[in-house]
Amino acid sequence: MTLEQIKEILPTLENVEFQLENGTIVPEHFHVTEVGQIIKNFIDCGGTIRNEKVVNFQLWNANDYEHRLKPGKLLNIIRLSEEKLGIENSEIEVEYQSETIGKYDLEFNGKHFILKNKTTACLAQDSCGIPATKTKRNLSELNSNSCTPGSGCC
Repeated sequence: MTLEQIKEILPTLENVEFQLENGTIVPEHFHVTEVGQIIKNFIDCGGTIRNEKVVNFQLWNANDYEHRLKPGKLLNIIRLSEEKLGIENSEIEVEYQSETIGKYDLEFNGKHFILKNKTTACLAQDSCGIPATKTKRNLSELNSNSCTPGSGCC
């Protein structure tokens, strides 16, 4: 989900609700403690220089059980970050504390913003020695004459 997409969704909601991909609901008293833009310049293991840019939201749970972030307030935070930080439309990455700080992609299911698990990957698989995946075949596709019951090959 991009920043522009969340800005279109927020005015249609009564509440801002986040949910982890496994179904766990982020407590409703969460705070959005940061909105920013992260620029990552790096070189992959194949020697290719890469640049990534994401809009970052950080969610935090406090003992402030009466706190409820309303859609209009989050929209104002986003607009202020665009104005003051020059944030551009990019994919949103959400940081949320579980056992450690987790980073998630963001989707919307019509009611909840879903924190989608992110995974690592090699971006230069053709350059760094990762073997190609072998084609899987069914045993029934192999030469049926090579080993038959009673042939003594087993």
